[in-house]
Amino acid sequence: MEMFSGAGGGGSDAAGPRLSVLEGQWLQTARDFACRALPGFSEREEADAAWRDLKRALSQCNSRDCEELPLGYSLVSISDLQSQQHVPCCSHLTWSSDEFRQWACQQEGLLPNQSILQQTHLILIGCLTDERPEEKDKLVDGSLYVRDNTGILPCELLHFKLEWLGCLLLFPSWAYIPQRGKYTAGYVEILADPVQVMFGPEKIIDIIPVFYPESAAQLLNTRAQGKKTTKLNVAGELSRLSTILYIHHKTFFFLFLKCLNSASCVPVLVQKTSQLIWHRALQLGHKYVLTALKVSCLKASGRMVFTTSSSSCLLPYCKEQVKEQFMDCASERSSVVSDSSVAYTQLGSSLELGERLIPVKKSKMISYEGTITRVINAHAGLYELDNTFILCLAYQQLLNSGRGLRPGAFVELQDIHLVQKPLATCPFVLGACLHSTVALKRFSGHSTLYQPASSFGNLYMKLLLQYNLSLPHYLWMVSLLETFEQRFCFIQHQQSLICNSHQVLSAAEKFVVPILNSLVLFRKKVRDVHQEILAEEHHCPLEQYQILEPPCQSPPFSLLHTMVEKRCWESHGPLQQLSSASMFHDMSAPELNRRLAWSYSSLSAESFQPRLVLLGVLECSRSGSLQLQDRSKALPCVIFHRDGRPFANTSLIGCLLQIEVFQLVTEMFLQSNIPSSKQLMALEYIKEKKTRLYVQFCFEDVMILHTPEKRSPEGPTISVGSSSGIKGDGISMAEPQSSEEQGLNMGRAGSDANTPEHPKSSAREASCVSRLFWVIQKEGLMWRNYLQASESKGEDNRTTQLCFQATVLWLGKPELHRRLGEIEGQQELKTSALGETGKVQQNILLLFLGKSLKWFPFLHPGQLYRLIIPHCMDSGEFDGLCCSQAPGTFSDTLGSSLFLAVPDVAHLHHVSHTSQLASGALKMEGKLFLIEEILSPSFAGSLVSFSGEIVERTLRESLSGRKPVADCAVQQPKGNSLPWDYTVKLSISPAPGSSLVLDVYVEATFLPYLWGLLPGARILFQNLQRKISRFRNVYCVYVASSCISILTPPPHDPSSHPPGTLSNLSMVYLFNILLQSPGLCQAQVICHLTCVLSLSLHWNCSLCNTVFKEGRCTQTSCLSLTGVSKTSARILVEDGTSEFVVLCRNQQVREVLGLSPKEWDAVQDQARSKGRLDIQHKGAGAGPGSTEKPEDLLTWYLRSLCKSPVVCRAIRLAFRLERKPPEVHEAGARQWNLSLCFILSQYCKASAVSCLAFITSNRVPHKEDGLLNFLKRPEGPGLMLVA
Repeated sequence: MEMFSGAGGGGSDAAGPRLSVLEGQWLQTARDFACRALPGFSEREEADAAWRDLKRALSQCNSRDCEELPLGYSLVSISDLQSQQHVPCCSHLTWSSDEFRQWACQQEGLLPNQSILQQTHLILIGCLTDERPEEKDKLVDGSLYVRDNTGILPCELLHFKLEWLGCLLLFPSWAYIPQRGKYTAGYVEILADPVQVMFGPEKIIDIIPVFYPESAAQLLNTRAQGKKTTKLNVAGELSRLSTILYIHHKTFFFLFLKCLNSASCVPVLVQKTSQLIWHRALQLGHKYVLTALKVSCLKASGRMVFTTSSSSCLLPYCKEQVKEQFMDCASERSSVVSDSSVAYTQLGSSLELGERLIPVKKSKMISYEGTITRVINAHAGLYELDNTFILCLAYQQLLNSGRGLRPGAFVELQDIHLVQKPLATCPFVLGACLHSTVALKRFSGHSTLYQPASSFGNLYMKLLLQYNLSLPHYLWMVSLLETFEQRFCFIQHQQSLICNSHQVLSAAEKFVVPILNSLVLFRKKVRDVHQEILAEEHHCPLEQYQILEPPCQSPPFSLLHTMVEKRCWESHGPLQQLSSASMFHDMSAPELNRRLAWSYSSLSAESFQPRLVLLGVLECSRSGSLQLQDRSKALPCVIFHRDGRPFANTSLIGCLLQIEVFQLVTEMFLQSNIPSSKQLMALEYIKEKKTRLYVQFCFEDVMILHTPEKRSPEGPTISVGSSSGIKGDGISMAEPQSSEEQGLNMGRAGSDANTPEHPKSSAREASCVSRLFWVIQKEGLMWRNYLQASESKGEDNRTTQLCFQATVLWLGKPELHRRLGEIEGQQELKTSALGETGKVQQNILLLFLGKSLKWFPFLHPGQLYRLIIPHCMDSGEFDGLCCSQAPGTFSDTLGSSLFLAVPDVAHLHHVSHTSQLASGALKMEGKLFLIEEILSPSFAGSLVSFSGEIVERTLRESLSGRKPVADCAVQQPKGNSLPWDYTVKLSISPAPGSSLVLDVYVEATFLPYLWGLLPGARILFQNLQRKISRFRNVYCVYVASSCISILTPPPHDPSSHPPGTLSNLSMVYLFNILLQSPGLCQAQVICHLTCVLSLSLHWNCSLCNTVFKEGRCTQTSCLSLTGVSKTSARILVEDGTSEFVVLCRNQQVREVLGLSPKEWDAVQDQARSKGRLDIQHKGAGAGPGSTEKPEDLLTWYLRSLCKSPVVCRAIRLAFRLERKPPEVHEAGARQWNLSLCFILSQYCKASAVSCLAFITSNRVPHKEDGLLNFLKRPEGPGLMLVA
């Protein structure tokens, strides 16, 4: 701050020789400052008189002696205050140090967590004005400003006199509050009345004839009857004062004068620009005289009011200076506006919202005084009072842009609405309507910055007025927009998200307007301002309300991760799924822990209350996956087209998307050592829990809220022969995280997850070179040895890098472009663009690693792309980047003759449309096979590509029983979710309900980069290796050159018809199995259970799988105390066309025997003491194991049950065909003289025909029963009934 301590001066023009040298220097410095900065000191003949007035005012303000000068203070100009003071400060010229300390202690007690204003020793002098000189043609809203020769600054006063306007004033006590942000200036709070430096001439007031409100109200009625009235003067007490309003390009306010001895009052409209400053001088309860008033009729409402004229004056009321006037004839009936505090009636029908389904509550009108403890949202007009109430000023136009409303300020509220719990998060709200009065009674003494608020270009105010929102709707909308602004302020400037122009819709408005339209709020009538202010019967949007149930929510991704993970582990976790499924209770410990190792849960938008809406900026991660991103976290995503086309729209990168139809998938990984199903909920056996959360949605369900400007990326020019960033740079995989890791990552979300991938634009329009290519083949993401020969190891001591490669076909020649936007604007490729394609066709291998991994989800075989290298003007750049072999030790395995490592700065642009001739010239070399073809024994291919639907997903031990060969030299990446000795088995069917199933095996090392492998999803498999087992089963294996793409997600309601249920399987006859192709794997049949061939009940140890007898393991070295029941049965079924042996296990045996769960538990308990029980059907060969003695009661009961009609009945059976018979039943199966003796493994429910209605949930049980009876007839040819 400038210190005015110049030397010299002396005592010639001071107060005589008694002045010291210090006082003389201070006065000389003050005089120099006054001549430079203060108005009225430039003219020499007026300067002396003005200087004497200033010295008098300075001496008057001294705290100790009115004759002494404030030597410890310096004068400050407006410009110096604005430019040099960046911290809130205060100056009290009339206070002593003790008084300031006492005041500071009082302020600390109000808000203990806030610091007190910093004290400065500065003197502020300036003229008080109501307009800015450079903005005379702009809106005048009653604001006050302090002005000197150097600048102008807004100010706020608690008490204002009209005679101060335009006068030079000295402010003995004031506080300067700097701005928050860069677009609105700070302001000055005048803490005490100013001292006038120069006085004007005194005004002489004559006796004024006045009407009091009771008589004036009769004049309003007379004018309403068509009688003309002249201008008149009205005297009364100010009972109510509205806020200054700006509507339809007019600025005005209403005041109400009450009769001194009655409750009658009259409204006065003030709309003259020069009279708006009256609003500052008016104080409730004071008495005034308003002169030269006219009677006018408001066009909008037809109401009669008094209005001020150009000659009107506002004068303080003095009984000795007024003379009451009376009307010649009083009206019998007077139109009097009552200001008594009566009960207010319910809201009019114009504000109703359709049919009232929720009870309507009424607010209460109260008066309240309190301290502002927090500014919740200045733009939305929300403040916190006394740590209890939320003060909503949005239904008034915020006076003076919210200046003075800082934490610690004391406000007085009159006729305010008390609304109880409009939202679950808002217990009490005080709402100010146009009938309410809000007065600032004390400024804050705390060091808090000014948060400017404006009604112009304010989306909160715009939507409030456009939809006439109720208070619950408005508070919810503000919360929604606040979250939106906090999440996406990085995509463009913060104010442009909420404050927007009339021409361009902001991203926030595009998001929230459809939601408000869905609530049918647009049917509400426009708010009647005149009725709200003037009506005797009060109506306003705050009078009654409904408790709002929010229609949707859009939380930040960090909160969404926490919310979904907690919900999935608590209600949809693998422990809950297995504990509720009885079929898993008989698993051994290895099987059980393998089942728990990987599970998933899928949630839709309707799974959340309220409904979930996803918002995120689409970006590409360096691990090769798409992700939606906000300021807090990134959410990986998988995008489809509804027609099954691969998603390749590269122009969507950086766009802000809104998705309302989606599947939120949580994959849960659990490392456990649970001994049996009885200890499922025991936490001590859980070693580690991890999750991987991602979302799946269709591109057609996406709404684009914001599109970034297409800019040419800034980066170094690519030189010929450069390595193009082949060396790894710390790429992080998209892996699931443990709860501890997520806690660490959330703290750094502001640095990594917040910043978009694409770099900033260059200052100049940089040129670029591009080339078209057609993708022939694409390989999946994996760790490959692609280091330069001089690089032995990468970061983290690795010898490999995460990358992928694609074989492409160059089309045409390189092209030069002026800027990137030109290329992305080309949506269609014509035949002429191919030009000399036939002459220059050339296969090349593109290697993507480092930052170029982000193009992995966009690159698909059979698609056309343009590779763009920015900041390059050489058309031979591509030839320079190509080399004859790939780097690394495995370069000799590549089939292409040329190799190109895609630079990090390169861009990929998908050519979405091609002309008919151009598309005919481009042919993809790969071929998709049918699953039926692959399963055929005559198929000779080795690498196959096909598409199909995942019927079942299971986790098995590795096919080779050891670490995968492809990654034997690579250390397991940190955070890998599954051990490497696991393999995922996917059962793939060509279509829902098909009986053909092809098994695909994927090693765990590939899983971190594969998304969406869920039952019900349709997958495109490319370049899988086809193999045949020793039992002649055909299966496929995912290898290093393979790639997987998700075509369509699982259905949104998979519980209705899950893959593999009875409703999805085709119906066959047993004889038809002979005629089916070798690919037949699963189907269903209606048949008759002829007999139970064998039944085995074994109790084995859950750890070592030996016999468990009498509560302990029979192996002495095993300490396990938990046994697992293993039950199996072989049954003979026939349907009139053929006979088959069916193998049933565990719970399927109970269903075959027709036992209830309690009866089955009793049988298991009896068998536990024996350890082993085997029963063979009479006539069958002796099976393995011992046969119980006939006198054993349990054996007799089970043998009798197997022969009873309860078991030998008609059933509907779903089966799966296995060509690999179990060794334990292999000998017995050969003894049966059947036409075809396959072992059918039942995997779905088998039950009596009488229960078919429950199984299939359809209306065909009687029809199916009749079909079975027809098949049982000897003369019924089964094959004729297939149709």
